[in-house]
Amino acid sequence: MLDAFGMAEPAVRLAGGQGETWRSGAVVLKRADAESAWRAEVLSALPESGDFRVPRPVRSQDGAWVAFGWEASELLVGATDVRRQDEVLTAAAAFHEAVAGLPRPEFIDTRHDPWADGDRVAWREQSVDGSPAYVELVGPLVAAWRPVDLVAQVVQGDLPGNVMFADGLPPAIIDWPVYWRPPSWAAAVAVADALCWYGAEPELAARWAQLPEWGQMLVRALIYRMTTDDLAAGAATWTDARRAAYAPVIELALSYVG
Repeated sequence: MLDAFGMAEPAVRLAGGQGETWRSGAVVLKRADAESAWRAEVLSALPESGDFRVPRPVRSQDGAWVAFGWEASELLVGATDVRRQDEVLTAAAAFHEAVAGLPRPEFIDTRHDPWADGDRVAWREQSVDGSPAYVELVGPLVAAWRPVDLVAQVVQGDLPGNVMFADGLPPAIIDWPVYWRPPSWAAAVAVADALCWYGAEPELAARWAQLPEWGQMLVRALIYRMTTDDLAAGAATWTDARRAAYAPVIELALSYVG
């Protein structure tokens, strides 16, 4: 791994990344996936911005973005802070504007995991037979779902814990899971996550309610997250605590549906 990217310093395992992320000097190495080369091409060509940073990819010794199942990128300074969700969303808006013209990646259609399938279910591109607890909890959201007319593009679909902050620098958007959806959906996922898991107040949703089809995006965001939960762990997911975390956010989302 180190030789492939010309790294001389010993690798040190980093926290997170499912135990598969390492640092060697000023370079981060992690297991590659089917999206790695595409992401590297995009991020390497993205112009510098005063509104956000991204980790620039590092080529292997033979010029490839992926070598022996690994990818590499520059180490960025900063730390995540899930309390700063307005700043997360502001940086994400600038990032999404910067990547808005990219074509739809082919891997979007071939990816199948609880997250990709949960996303398709939320947009009624795929059906699912969920556990009884899931069906009961998601029912009001399904009933409130209606079609929308919004432009899709590549977006970052897991923002809250993947934006780093450092004094004097723009927020850094890292670990990009790629989805083909409207930017307001990505914002809605971030808001729903913050409300469910990170102690955000309902006013966070209100501050971003000017985004297109906000109520419907919140509906889809919650269906996506709940479907993913159910696909990943089934009925065991639905503890009293987990149901209690979703319930008030579902009610809030429905209040934005006209």
